[in-house]
Amino acid sequence: MDKFNWLLLSRATRSVGIMFVTVSSSLYLSALGLPPALIGLVFLGMTAYIAGFSLGLGMLGDRVGYKKSLILGDLIPALGLALLVSTRDLLIVIPSMIVTGLGGTAGGARGAFSPGLTAIVARNWRGEEERVEKMGKLTSVAALSGMGGGLLLAFHDYLPFGNLNDYRFLFGVASLLLLASSLFVLRVEEKRGEKKSTRFMKRSSLNYISKVIASNVLSGAGIGLAIPLLPLWFSLRFHATPLVIGITFSLASVSTALGSYLATLTKGSPLKLASMTRIINGVLLMGMALSPFLVLASVLYIVRGLNAGLGMPNRTAVNVRGISEEDFGTASSLQGVATRLSQTSSGLSGYIMEFGVDLPLEIGGFVQLLGGITYFALLRGGQGGSKPREMRQQSDSKL
Repeated sequence: MDKFNWLLLSRATRSVGIMFVTVSSSLYLSALGLPPALIGLVFLGMTAYIAGFSLGLGMLGDRVGYKKSLILGDLIPALGLALLVSTRDLLIVIPSMIVTGLGGTAGGARGAFSPGLTAIVARNWRGEEERVEKMGKLTSVAALSGMGGGLLLAFHDYLPFGNLNDYRFLFGVASLLLLASSLFVLRVEEKRGEKKSTRFMKRSSLNYISKVIASNVLSGAGIGLAIPLLPLWFSLRFHATPLVIGITFSLASVSTALGSYLATLTKGSPLKLASMTRIINGVLLMGMALSPFLVLASVLYIVRGLNAGLGMPNRTAVNVRGISEEDFGTASSLQGVATRLSQTSSGLSGYIMEFGVDLPLEIGGFVQLLGGITYFALLRGGQGGSKPREMRQQSDSKL
């Protein structure tokens, strides 16, 4: 089998497990008796943990290889999920759920991204169009596979073990899927790259990534408000069952896969596409908040998945334009950390939801819209990656 196909297979199995955890975490905590405000605080802990975890794995990947980062990024959450299977004691459940770091944003291609993925794609494929193509395939396969996570949640209603034990059984299935993903990564090829010559990263890389981070912080804050508790929002707003919520998120995964596939065929400015899709994502979230019907809200979320899928591969290519090859892991993890930390707004989401169930989507959608505008304003004209390597090396300072 082609080495890239092993990476595709890893993202597929990972996505099924992660999407189930993503859409079920808030529902499981609610079933254990936690109110929305406390659930939001648990998600804040997840987001903060994964931010530091991702940065550490990214920096490690620059030094020892990105395959190892990908493997650790699967094995540690698999262990956390195994602990969730073992008990219903909140003193163990909450720390274990935080360690999984998997309950965050319920995006359609949630299982595609883990520390080292962007870096290994950037290292193995040098042209921007080729990177868009590879990331398009990865996000498309991950998103399509992610529907399996939604179907697992839908299957919950047909299991015979009782509400809480049904969730625990499915957490065990998710743990095995993450273990399988780590085994598939072992077969992935990683090309040799530039030797790490700095303690942290080159100044030119840091300057560029700072612009990416500034826009991602805004968008991430909006996503943190609107998305992590979205399954709970469907339950509270429309009294939707796990079956209905699971089907909705499965269809959103399919639409995200279609969007990612279309991204590989679409010609145009990656920056314009990445910015516009982010703006539209915000508008669709606000539209969901205004929807009087479950079906309409679900359709809007599914359309949002299509739009998000179209934007993700282009955004990934733009985000590494001005990054030196030796800094791919640290830079991609650093921007992920900034986004994750901004998504700690999820802790505020549950609190706001108790004042008005639609407020997190209304505020979060508007903030994400602003993030898309900022993304384009800061990065237009930024073609750091187009300089010849020799010119970049002459102008770089080491940090």
